Amino acid sequence: MGFIERGIMWKKLPTWQVLMWWHHFFLLWSTIDGQTRYSIPEELKQGSVVGNLAKDLGLVVSELYRRKLRITSEAGKQYFNVDLGKGELLVTDRIDREELCGQRPSCLLPLELIIDNPLQLHRVEIEIQDTNDNSPHFLTKGKVLKIAELVNPGTRFPLESAQDPDVGINSVRSYIISKNEHFKLTVKNHKDGRKIPELVLDKPLDREKLPEHNLILTAVDGGDPVRSGTTEITVIVLDNNDNAPQFERQLYEANVSEKATSGTEIVRLKATDADEGPNGEIEYFFAEQTTDLILSMFDIDASTGMIKVKGNLDHETNFLHRFDVTAKDKGNPQMDGHCGVEIKVIDVNDNVPEITVSSLTTPVSEDSAIGTVIAILSAKDMDSGDNGKVNLKISHMSPFKLNPSVSNHYSLVTNERLDREKNDRYSVRITATDGGKPPLTSEKVIMVELLDVNDNPPLFSQDAYVVYIKENYAPGNILCSVSATDLDSGENAKISYSILDSKVQDVSVSSYVYINSDNGSIYSMHSFDYEKMKVFQIQVQAKDQGSPSLSSNATVHVFILDQNDNAPAVIYPSSAVLGSLSHQRMPRSAKAGHLVTKVTAVDADSGHNAWISYKLAEATDASLFTVNLYTGEVRTKRAVSEQDDSSQRLLIEIRDDGEPVQSATVTVSILMEDGLHEPILDLRQKAAEPSKKTGRITLYLILSLASVSVLSLVTFLILAVKCIRSSRSSGSCCTRRSDCDDYKNPNRNLQIQLNTDGPIKYVEVLGGDMLSQSQSFRSCMSPMSEYSDFTLIKPSSTTDFKEVISVLDASLPDSTWTFESQQVST
Repeated sequence: MGFIERGIMWKKLPTWQVLMWWHHFFLLWSTIDGQTRYSIPEELKQGSVVGNLAKDLGLVVSELYRRKLRITSEAGKQYFNVDLGKGELLVTDRIDREELCGQRPSCLLPLELIIDNPLQLHRVEIEIQDTNDNSPHFLTKGKVLKIAELVNPGTRFPLESAQDPDVGINSVRSYIISKNEHFKLTVKNHKDGRKIPELVLDKPLDREKLPEHNLILTAVDGGDPVRSGTTEITVIVLDNNDNAPQFERQLYEANVSEKATSGTEIVRLKATDADEGPNGEIEYFFAEQTTDLILSMFDIDASTGMIKVKGNLDHETNFLHRFDVTAKDKGNPQMDGHCGVEIKVIDVNDNVPEITVSSLTTPVSEDSAIGTVIAILSAKDMDSGDNGKVNLKISHMSPFKLNPSVSNHYSLVTNERLDREKNDRYSVRITATDGGKPPLTSEKVIMVELLDVNDNPPLFSQDAYVVYIKENYAPGNILCSVSATDLDSGENAKISYSILDSKVQDVSVSSYVYINSDNGSIYSMHSFDYEKMKVFQIQVQAKDQGSPSLSSNATVHVFILDQNDNAPAVIYPSSAVLGSLSHQRMPRSAKAGHLVTKVTAVDADSGHNAWISYKLAEATDASLFTVNLYTGEVRTKRAVSEQDDSSQRLLIEIRDDGEPVQSATVTVSILMEDGLHEPILDLRQKAAEPSKKTGRITLYLILSLASVSVLSLVTFLILAVKCIRSSRSSGSCCTRRSDCDDYKNPNRNLQIQLNTDGPIKYVEVLGGDMLSQSQSFRSCMSPMSEYSDFTLIKPSSTTDFKEVISVLDASLPDSTWTFESQQVST
């Protein structure tokens, strides 16, 4: 039924060119195979088998349906189909070679066989062989020849050639003239293969004997069986005018551009007549058998013989036009001469290249390997020569490239890694340029969409979040919201939030807060107490729903803000701490400004909430005593007189600076006695006279201040360096987790600071866990007062003061001690 042709032409190439050839060959091997050709006769019945494609192309028949084998034809009409069950190529429609290829000697019908999974392209060519299915025919049913009776034997008269759409041996092979006494037939072979019959006068004519001759001209083709066609020739014998016009050439050849406009001169024909007068005057006409197509495209000047362009010429439709021209004189009878004309239409680059996409795979996964085939396309141009040579180019910024293949086919493949988050689709602009001058171009835009791959983890809007909430915050309220975004799409971009398990004061953080997994809102599960916990961290994780899923973490720092929810607590006098009445003694000889006692209180709150003030609320004699607003010192406002009662009762109110104000009261009972020793006065007198004890105390104080100053400077420098390093790494000078851990051991975090507050000089020693109530020890020296005092403060623990006092007594004997309350904010 047919034959198959396959092959690859080899020639010697330099080594580098061979390597490059093999590189491109392996890139294209999976998509485009060699050409396969079958040869069949035209007019085959529908369902006829052309060949077994599966066998000839090495395909597995059982996989043809799954791999979606399909056929496309450049002819526009589908003449063939593939039986997927057998792998055979079948005829599906009537094939008329003359309709497809006209008079071309070779008729090839190209097909493209496309197979998916993996993508493959096979080019199949079907050669359509001619069959003798057309009979020769003449364009005119009859021809009338007027021949003068004086014409000499041997004169030739061209006749109309028969037309046969078949080619090769099936076309016109010979002519036969009916039997007669005066004429015979010769056949002139034209250089283009045409056979032109000529009627030859064999014997002189005698109009008086036979004025008219009726002949039958038969055209016979070479097919099997033989087909033929006939036309009638009527010869009218004329008298007089015995010289016919003669052309200078029997065949005129000329070229004309297909863009020539109407009126353009092509070629001038010239004939001469030996007669004189009207018998020698010549007019030019198209021959009687000239087709309407020729008449619509060309015109001839009857007087000059100039052939001009009349209609639109198209090289792609018909590049060669043949017709005959007759020159007639004006004699009586009229004589004529004949010549042939061939006009070649020269191609002009007037057709834009066309790009055809045979197969397109979209969308494409963004993690596709470099070299993945996206599309198979082809380019063609209806022009000929260099005007029909097409070159395809792709935009330089595109992550794709074109790999050339056979027969103007190209494969569009990936040239670099794709990223859907940068571009979710690409408009691949392909430009086709032909080889004409000037060249013509066309563009084809191929839209390639990318499928998302889960290659981006969720990203929080901040690496760390800082939240401030007041203590006693109502449970169930929102603390803050965290937010993360994912550059992926679909399920890969759906984010769920969760809290990673961690410990806060040896308790799981999940017992303090919970998070909405959908929107990242964090809620408190119970209220917080600033005095027990000041700060804690929450590790939040955002996880997408891709496969495999990706995640990222962020830290939420929660700072508890103090509220004034603690009233001042009295730590001295100690009896007041225990809830009983405080009894104090003083001499009746006390002068104005005598220090009777000192009330000391602390507030578990911090900041303004812990600023304490003292006020004398009630007194037996309000004119006798006064209470220092800030220190709580109870002093005499005037000297004690004999009229003053021996027993005085004072009610002292202690208030903080918070909102609302919290307060406490302490009742001090003062008993005035005669002759009571005044240690403060003695101390004052002793201070006036240098002694060993006062010198020792002064030395102790100087050494303490010096050492504390040095330690404060070193501590400040260390903290400054830590803060600078922390700011470089995290953008803010915040307490890190490791720092917080160090505070769990109070002995590891000792801060000594020398402060100056007006006339009061004091040394502050801080230590303890940040997450617990801070501890503060403050030493105050008041050089402006009449005596020196040393104050120790420990707001977190009011019950250990007796122990602290005993320690200080042992270290600094013979000194007078008072106690001052002040909350230190951490």
